[in-house]
Amino acid sequence: MPEHVRITCNRREFLCDACCGFGGLAFAQMLMREDARAATLNPLASKAPDMPDKARAKSVIFLFMAGGPSHIETFDPKPLLNQLSGQKRPAEFGEAKYQFISSDARLLGTKRTFRRHGKSGIEVSDLLPHIGECVDDIAVMRSCHGDMVVHSAAQYQLFTGRIVPGFPSMGSWVIYGLGSESESLPAYVVMPDPKGALEAGQPMYTNGFLPAVYQPTMLRPGGKPVLNLDLPADTTTEGRLKTLGLIRDLNQAEMHPDDTEFSARLNAYDLAFKMQTEAPAIFDLSNEPASTLEMYGVGKEPTNDYGRRCLLARRLAEKGVRFICVVSGGGPGNMQWDAHDDIEENHLRMAAQTDQPIAALLKDLKRRGLLDSTMVIWGGEFGRSPESQGSKGCDHHNLGFSMWLAGGGIKGGQVVGATDAIGLHAVENPHHLRDIHTTILNQLGLHQDALSYLHQGRKERLTEIHGNVIDQIV
Repeated sequence: MPEHVRITCNRREFLCDACCGFGGLAFAQMLMREDARAATLNPLASKAPDMPDKARAKSVIFLFMAGGPSHIETFDPKPLLNQLSGQKRPAEFGEAKYQFISSDARLLGTKRTFRRHGKSGIEVSDLLPHIGECVDDIAVMRSCHGDMVVHSAAQYQLFTGRIVPGFPSMGSWVIYGLGSESESLPAYVVMPDPKGALEAGQPMYTNGFLPAVYQPTMLRPGGKPVLNLDLPADTTTEGRLKTLGLIRDLNQAEMHPDDTEFSARLNAYDLAFKMQTEAPAIFDLSNEPASTLEMYGVGKEPTNDYGRRCLLARRLAEKGVRFICVVSGGGPGNMQWDAHDDIEENHLRMAAQTDQPIAALLKDLKRRGLLDSTMVIWGGEFGRSPESQGSKGCDHHNLGFSMWLAGGGIKGGQVVGATDAIGLHAVENPHHLRDIHTTILNQLGLHQDALSYLHQGRKERLTEIHGNVIDQIV
């Protein structure tokens, strides 16, 4: 039979021949819709960044120093402040609003000494000698500022870009924009300090008005960050799969398509099963070499707890977890970097817990080739005042303080901006917290305007109003 009159013999040819080829076009459209619908079944599926040419980082580790570490005691030396210690603040430096400092307060110098480190020669306090060893990989931001001087509102702004609760955290925004690279681990993890909760509470970490699937997984402190990872002794994998399937079928039978809370719960069941089968090895640090455990300070005090969590952060980032927050400080004020009574005692203690583990994290990421694709951020919700509260303490200070960024395409070995000679105001290249957020998104390949969500008739975004990428460090 001639080819042009041969009877269609299979479905593909039939569709191509039907209606002069329009059948094939219709079938292709149906397949495309099926693919799209399959993608929506997993909202945490990995997504391409909207600015692939700028995407340098794949994941973020935020080392949150809760309570407000002093810039003057860590990364911003102020010799003049030491000279003027015990005197009233000179009028030419302007005013500052505090919570607890009285009108007759005196300037308070620091007992810290600063030394230049690395090829860049950046000055770092003797509180943080281990981090000083990594300074060539770090971009120190000495001119950060925020809008609020109280813990809760400042913590909300640091995490969500707003000073009130109810808005998504930057971790939730990141996984909303990029999804997760891991199917057996959470996309967004928070590791709180075991000493207790913070003033802003869990709302600063959460998904706000974004669908519930973008909420964080809060790990437990101590040696067992996740309970019940092992299957019960009398339960088989096949049996657990059948149970999971039955639960899903029953739930989906009455599930409303717009019920994001219920959908997130179903997703949590699936993730929990995958974690039981694949994740136990991730949380078991005993398979790390002794030299690595020693580098992080695991197994000794005072670095054991924060060292364990920093090491776990590296392991999670290595396995595709997108956003990890490792909190230092929890519980009542002095258990954080909240040095109202005695800044010397407080900062010596808090730095001793975190300095070695943080430096180990940077070195470990670098030697494994992960620092290029993992952005590490260090900082608190604000700094500490150059004026004394009482005789030895310092109050909250949001007008000028330090943070730093490393990895994920950040150009290290440099200092950005400056505060004035006593550390009161950010005066050179000041950068608001929203600029930090914008730069983080930029390094992940996410544009602050494109990453938006329609809420109550308005397209909301992390940066609220337009933030600026800190061009000097990218």
